[in-house]
Amino acid sequence: MESPVELKRSPDRWWLMVLLIAGMAFCYAQRGAMSVAAPLAMKELGLSPATAGILLSSFFWVYAFMQLPAGWLVDRIGPKWSYLFGYLLGSTAFGLTGFFNTLIPLTALRVFLGAGQAVIFPASARAVADCFEDKERGTVTAAYLMGVRIGQALVGYLAAHFLSVYGWRSFFVVCGVVPLLWLFPWLGFWKKSERREVAAVRSPAGNAQKGLSFKESIALLKQKSVLGIFLGFFAYDYAWFVYVAWLPGYLVMERHFSVEEMGIYSSAPYIAMLVVILLSGFLSDWLVGRGRSEIRVRKAFIISGLAIGCLIVPAGLVEGKLTAVWLLTVSLCGLGVATPNTWTLTQAVSPKKIVGTVSGIQNFGGNVGGIIAPLLTGYIAHAAGSFALALIITGAILAGGILAYGFLIHDSLPESCARGHAT
Repeated sequence: MESPVELKRSPDRWWLMVLLIAGMAFCYAQRGAMSVAAPLAMKELGLSPATAGILLSSFFWVYAFMQLPAGWLVDRIGPKWSYLFGYLLGSTAFGLTGFFNTLIPLTALRVFLGAGQAVIFPASARAVADCFEDKERGTVTAAYLMGVRIGQALVGYLAAHFLSVYGWRSFFVVCGVVPLLWLFPWLGFWKKSERREVAAVRSPAGNAQKGLSFKESIALLKQKSVLGIFLGFFAYDYAWFVYVAWLPGYLVMERHFSVEEMGIYSSAPYIAMLVVILLSGFLSDWLVGRGRSEIRVRKAFIISGLAIGCLIVPAGLVEGKLTAVWLLTVSLCGLGVATPNTWTLTQAVSPKKIVGTVSGIQNFGGNVGGIIAPLLTGYIAHAAGSFALALIITGAILAGGILAYGFLIHDSLPESCARGHAT
């Protein structure tokens, strides 16, 4: 029988990395497709911008609050089945969107998409913890996070032609059906693993893994390290969603770039960030492979990255608009330094049996930040007539994230946490 250690040295694990990249790309293509198709759908269905805003935001509310139960589910039934069920639910709901004309069913389907995709990050984190060595998971995590950017870019690039020729309804059907093809190699990978009877990754149907109750999962927030992960990732995602929601608008409204210039200067920082994410994952793994403490290495990268991210504050205060762009680019690259290590630190701190649960708690904190950031930033910019104060607040929140990662996370969680009776 092949041991878990032998699996982590098998070439098959790199096929899993490819599957995680593709799975993440499809998920984020589906997320972004609604925004791309919204102008056509709004015109045909007679939706106002306010109504369309409700439709777009409904995904994130349910997605955020499903993170804890989704992480718990991953640790109960394993990444294979949780990813399968989530993918089926999300893709089916997305494909059906093209058949409805009124707000209530469209919103309900958007909610089901959010519920289905809620398992994706906890399941990916658990799969990495199961199948890769400590010194590899930074690189693997950076790789599947690259799938996020690929999916966002892919849907924007392909949608323009498809929508003009076939319309938004067919667009939703295709984007719902095509990702389901990914399930065949996904199931094939786990079937091969189960055939080898590798206990670390086996989760056959009808044989759920014994784990914490949902109440015990929530109680993990009493642990300082889990609370630090929750608060720290809230800060990280708050800043990230400020960029996602407001960078183009900031460049046009505050810095008075033309629309053409905005397209260049709002996309270039993300390309630089993508390169930094890959380098950060590789370099942190290299240090861990040379015998450095994994928790210390991951924390150092996160804290350094969030500190660099604080350059968002002077970016909002300087007079030169190109200087502001450079500062924002370096700030985003700082977030890129932190990005893969936020997820791998969670894997390093958590016993394997609860990696999915703690990852769900982490992503819940991040998405709470994602809900608040666009709303608060927009309100402050409107009330103050400038984004400067909103960017200062973002920097302050990043500083709080540094404190959370630096002072609350020290050691791995005790194994008793995985049994539900930690003190």
